[in-house]
Amino acid sequence: MTTLPPPAAELSADEARRIALRAQGFLGAPDRKAGVRGVLRRLGAVQLDTISVLARSHELIPYARLGAVGRRTVEEAYWTEGHSFEYWSHAACILPIEEWPHFAFRRRAYRSRPQWHHELSDGAYDTVIRQLRSQGPLTATELGGAKNGGPWWDWSEAKVAVERALMYGEVVCTERRGWKRVYDLAERAVPDGLLHDELDDAECLRRLVRLAGEALGVGTRSDIADYHRLKGEQFDAAVAGSGLVPVRVEGWEKPAWADPAALENVPRGRHRTTLLSPFDSLIWERPRTERIFGFAHRLEAYVPKAKRVHGYFAMPLLSGGRLLGRVDPARDGRTLVARQVSLDGPKAVAPMAQALREAAGWVGCDAVRVERVDPLELAAPLVADLT
Repeated sequence: MTTLPPPAAELSADEARRIALRAQGFLGAPDRKAGVRGVLRRLGAVQLDTISVLARSHELIPYARLGAVGRRTVEEAYWTEGHSFEYWSHAACILPIEEWPHFAFRRRAYRSRPQWHHELSDGAYDTVIRQLRSQGPLTATELGGAKNGGPWWDWSEAKVAVERALMYGEVVCTERRGWKRVYDLAERAVPDGLLHDELDDAECLRRLVRLAGEALGVGTRSDIADYHRLKGEQFDAAVAGSGLVPVRVEGWEKPAWADPAALENVPRGRHRTTLLSPFDSLIWERPRTERIFGFAHRLEAYVPKAKRVHGYFAMPLLSGGRLLGRVDPARDGRTLVARQVSLDGPKAVAPMAQALREAAGWVGCDAVRVERVDPLELAAPLVADLT
């Protein structure tokens, strides 16, 4: 652990919560002029995931902050005009193109790996590069097929080669087309001023620690390191030069750091009422979510159905700066189905109804059907509020 200087500020738990909400774009008027690209730049990473219930997670992130922005608008904002790229950050994430140089440390680490789980025959890697050079952006299928016909991890040689080139930084994922990655050469996809690996590892880490701290507002060592999946010792080596300042937060057992700009004034403004993707960066680190909001959340998509408590893709309800419940949604034609609604109390009824109505309208549904509510006595008030 890093040896800390005296804290620059002492924050109450409530102040830390509001700083985190403002940093993540949930407190104060949304910057609609900056739009989806502004959300991406503010967060620094938007996680991708295959699950699509209301919409895919990368669509839910700007929706939660901006409201009912068009889904086509979201995709175009991410992928047109070279504004972003996909790479391994917190997980597979959409990243602002300006962050390309910051991941040089990770590209170098991938290039120096002594072995891979998939072997390549001589010339396979170069063949993929030549195809992209001569034919332009292509999916793995267009490069020769993504699979060999076995289980999902049984990649074709072309898929192995292009994924390796992606991790090395010779190839970039420039968009998702039908959820398939579209690959192009980095020399074409990344602006000249950014297409370099000139930053040494220490500078890459320093910048990523700073950006993660700014995106979180305030966080512990594990909070900030986890944002871009850095190791604890990498955080320790970088934090002193990052510009973040140590703070003490009421009720937090571990030391914390804050963006100094976040300490300059008291967070004020309108709170968003919305449903959150489980992969939203406000809540993607579960221990932090429980520490800040007193709310334990778990993605149950990979839990056997009989053992699920809150449902397949339970989405937490954010309202008034608090997490007040969750809902497991589904769609049945033009009806949004609330399969399992869990509410923390009567005060959560009206916000849940509002969030369900807005989400339904966003995805083109004109009705909401509630199936189960916990506690049961809140079912009738919720249905009444919806109608």
